[in-house]
Amino acid sequence: MESIVPVAGPPVFLVAPGDLTGRALTLTGPEGHHAAVVRRLRTGERADLSDGAGTLAEGVVTGVGKDSVTLDIHAVHVAPPAQPRVVVAQALPKGDRGELAVELMTEVGVDAIIPWAAARSITKWQAERGAKALGKWRATAREAAKQSRRAWLPEVTELADTAALTVRVASAAIAIVLEADAPVRLPALPLPGAGDILLLVGPEGGISPAERAILRDAGATEARLGPTVLRTSTAGAAAATILLTRVERW
Repeated sequence: MESIVPVAGPPVFLVAPGDLTGRALTLTGPEGHHAAVVRRLRTGERADLSDGAGTLAEGVVTGVGKDSVTLDIHAVHVAPPAQPRVVVAQALPKGDRGELAVELMTEVGVDAIIPWAAARSITKWQAERGAKALGKWRATAREAAKQSRRAWLPEVTELADTAALTVRVASAAIAIVLEADAPVRLPALPLPGAGDILLLVGPEGGISPAERAILRDAGATEARLGPTVLRTSTAGAAAATILLTRVERW
């Protein structure tokens, strides 16, 4: 096994953990259909495979069916879990901006995303609507992970309210609430070398005063990004990029 060095390259298809142990593999189901019909892979072309749990394999197509593609595996690379982890609690945005936020954060390298039902979130995830929206977030994360050639799929957790987030705040190595009026700049905060860096991004209407107090009492620190105010759908990716650079993951 080799350590993985992410580079631009051929398309990546997802397989189940444990599937990348043999010399060959056949893609079936949605991934097989995508490879054979959408990407129209042909014999001799290169395609890579990821199990979403740290393993990325280099493959060469040896056969194409109606909705399947068979590949020989030529090399396998393993990436250890990243440290420190960057976890973002993303308040539910309006419309499809939630999927945009998930896409951007996945591409920059966020390790886990927590959908947050903040007090001022206009969007509400309830019953079937909530299950459908969560499914869209998770599907977006899968596709963005493939596009960005990630060895590890980001976890998209179940919906959390502010009370549940206080537990995550208390257990994180550091928890940071993005606030435009915070006295401390995000790049100036001391960061841990291991554990979870938990970043909390509020909704369009901002985090309520009561929630800010609850999160501070749980141990969170407030920090600001810069002189401009970003949308909630882009603030998480921008802040995560700063953090990933500072802990030398970028």
